[in-house]
Amino acid sequence: MSVQRIGVVGAGVIGSGVAQLFAQTGHQVVLVDIAEGQLATARKSIHRDVRLFGLLGSERLDPDEVLGRMTFTQELKALADVDFVIENIAEDWLAKQALHGRLAGIVQPGVAVAANTSAIPITRIAGAGSHPERYVGMHFMNPVPLMPMVEVIRAVQSSDAVIAAACALVEQAGRQSIVVQDSPGFVTNRVMMLMVNEAMFLVHEGVAGAQEVDRLFKTCFGHKMGPLETADLIGLDTVLRSLEVLYDEFNDTKYRACPLLKRLVYAGQFGKKSGKGFFDYSV
Repeated sequence: MSVQRIGVVGAGVIGSGVAQLFAQTGHQVVLVDIAEGQLATARKSIHRDVRLFGLLGSERLDPDEVLGRMTFTQELKALADVDFVIENIAEDWLAKQALHGRLAGIVQPGVAVAANTSAIPITRIAGAGSHPERYVGMHFMNPVPLMPMVEVIRAVQSSDAVIAAACALVEQAGRQSIVVQDSPGFVTNRVMMLMVNEAMFLVHEGVAGAQEVDRLFKTCFGHKMGPLETADLIGLDTVLRSLEVLYDEFNDTKYRACPLLKRLVYAGQFGKKSGKGFFDYSV
């Protein structure tokens, strides 16, 4: 599978990061989102982040040149001539099921389709589309253009060819990949969601404040970010949906979401992207 033109569906924080990563490594990218405003936001954030990441030590690139390799559109039919598709919409099974059903009639049969999800099993997503053997999971972490590793997930139906194509694409972008078998949450989020959820319970129960929890993890374990800052970066709404998926898939109460997490999400305090979560980012 020779990949020159990549379709990215979903222009949120992760989707725009995925689009930026591949555009800045020389690929043509078609970024699709149903919301025109979200596409405009993605264009602005990519222009800003290309400049910012260059100042932080990454390769200095021309933002306009990177954007020149990108097409922004609300039309799924624009994916008819891409070589690889990466889906990044919200962590909502019904929305993903409907989208992959539509992609089946647009994306060419020989084109790989990757699902970028926090916890939903790739095997389930593959069953929603056509040619399930072409499905693979590609779990990108935030901020995508700075992260050195991508978790590649083999669904029950995944062919060896699609796994090889996904790993080759990651390598083309100058990143590493590790292939794991399909399981809700995979390796990274199955462990991490437990940790951040338990950290939230500590704050909820008054054992320690958010700053104290994170400082302990950073100073005692050498973590660059504490669990609550990590949750804010991921998005508390995404953390909640991921925990709900894990709870439903495993029927295990250890994945029950902390009431404090639910309260913050209900209040629209999603973390860094909304300006406030466990920490205040408005200043």
